[in-house]
Amino acid sequence: MNETQGYILAIDQSTSASKVMLFDRNANLHDRISIPHEQIYPEPGFVEHNPEEIFENVRNGILKILEKNNLDENNLVAIAITNQRETTMIWDGDTGKPVHNAVVWQCQRGAPFCHELKSRNLEQMVMEKTGLVIDPYFSASKLRWLVNHVPGIRERKKTGILMLGTMDSWLLWKLTAGKVHATDYSNACRTLLFNIRELKWDEELVTLFDLDGIRLPEVRFSDELFGATDPAVLFSKPVPVAGLMGDSHAALFGQNCFEPGMAKATYGTGSSIMMNIGKEPLHPPKGLVTSIGFGRDQSIDYVYEGNIHCTGDTVSWLKNELKLIGDAGETEKIATSVPSSEGVYMVPAFVGLGAPYWDNEARASITGISRHTGKAHVVRAVLESIAYQVNDLIELMQKDEAVQLRELRVDGGPTRNNFLMQFQADMLNRQVVRSSIEEISALGATFMAGLATGFWKNIGEIGALRKNTETFSPAMKTEQRNHLIAGWNKAVERTRLR
Repeated sequence: MNETQGYILAIDQSTSASKVMLFDRNANLHDRISIPHEQIYPEPGFVEHNPEEIFENVRNGILKILEKNNLDENNLVAIAITNQRETTMIWDGDTGKPVHNAVVWQCQRGAPFCHELKSRNLEQMVMEKTGLVIDPYFSASKLRWLVNHVPGIRERKKTGILMLGTMDSWLLWKLTAGKVHATDYSNACRTLLFNIRELKWDEELVTLFDLDGIRLPEVRFSDELFGATDPAVLFSKPVPVAGLMGDSHAALFGQNCFEPGMAKATYGTGSSIMMNIGKEPLHPPKGLVTSIGFGRDQSIDYVYEGNIHCTGDTVSWLKNELKLIGDAGETEKIATSVPSSEGVYMVPAFVGLGAPYWDNEARASITGISRHTGKAHVVRAVLESIAYQVNDLIELMQKDEAVQLRELRVDGGPTRNNFLMQFQADMLNRQVVRSSIEEISALGATFMAGLATGFWKNIGEIGALRKNTETFSPAMKTEQRNHLIAGWNKAVERTRLR
C-alpha cells in the first residue's frame, strides 16, 4: 500500500447527526465533520428521522471532508459505518424509496403490542432466543407498527420487494447502489428478530411481529468486506465498505474490551453499558439483556448490556427546555458551586425507564426540593442521575458473580465533565478510565474495517494503538455512598408509583 492511501473514513450515523471522520494508520483522528438532521415528533412518544436526509448528509459529509483535506478516493483504504442501533426502517427495493420515515430507538409506538406479547406470556421464549426483553426500545415492535399503520405496506410485503434494516443497512444499500443488503451481528441482535444462539434470523419471531415477506439483510462478521461504493453514487472508482457495527458495540471494541470482565459505558443521548462475558450467551440477571458484543475472526463475543434512555439528553433538557444553562460545558462549574445536591434527586424518565426497570409508564420527576433548592442543586442532581443509573446496571451485572468488573472504560461527550466522572467512580467504587479519544465508536468501526482490509494485522496491533487515558479513582466513604444510593432508590420508587 503506498503512502497516499493512508486513511479509513468512518461514518458515525448517530441520533442527532451524521459524523464523518478520517483516521490514519496510528488511529489518530485526522479530521471530523458533523451534519445534524431533523428530529421529527409526529405524536407524543413518537420519534422519527428522514432516512433520505440522513443519506444525503452522509454523502455530502464524505465529499466535504475529502475536499477540505485535499484528498480523494485514492487516499481511502475503506469506509467504515457505525450507527444508532435500534433505529429501523422499511424501503422499497425497486424504487429505492423509504415507505416511511425511520423509526428511532427512543420511539414508544410499539409499546401496546409489547404489552400484548407480555400478556401472552411470551417473555421467556423471546429472552431465550434473542437475549432481550420485550420492549419498544428494540426494533421489531416499531416495524410491526409500520406494517399495520402505513397504507400499502401489508399488501406490498407479499411481493417481496420491501426491505427492512437498521441505519447501517440503509447506508450500505445506498452506497452500493442497491447491490448489497447486509448488516453485522451487533445490529441484527438488537432487533428482537435474531436468534443469538443459532446466529440467524428467527422465523417464529419474524412471523410473530408480522414481518414475513419483507427482505431481511444478510448478517456478516464486522471484520469482513461488505461491498464497495458504486461510481453511480460516489467516487469515480469503488472504495471498500467494511467494519459495520452498532455504535455501542463499536465503542466496546474501540475501548479494547476484548476479555471477560472488561466493561465500557458510552455516554450520549442515552447510555449503553456493556460488559464482555466471553464466548457463551450467559442468561442475564433480571433487568439486563444478553447481546452479541461483536463478531470478528469467525467468532462471537457476548455481553451483558443495560440501556439507559436519558443521560446526556437530560443535560439537553436543562439547556433547551428549562433554560437553566447555556451550554453543557457549564454544568461542571455550576454543580461544584454547592457541596451537595442537598437531597435533591432527578429521575429522568422522560420516555419511561430503561434497564434495569423497563418501565415504559414511569415519568420524570425531581424529588427532595426544599425552599432553599436552587439552580445549582438541580444541575448537580441531573449529573448525579447519570452516575446513579450507570451504577444500577454495573451492580446488577456483577450480581450472579459469573463475571466481575475490572474497570469501567468510558467515552462520549459527557465524560469531559470531571465532576461526573469522579462521582461515577465514587458510586461504582471502582476506577473509571476516560479515553482521550472522544469518537470511540467511530474508532471501533475503523479498527474492524482495518482488520478487513489488512490496514492492521490483528487485535494485538490495535491494542498497541490505545491512546492516553485518565483514571478517576473512588474517594468517597462507604457510608456516604450507601446513603446517596439509598436516596436514589427511593426517588426511583416514587417515580414509578402510579
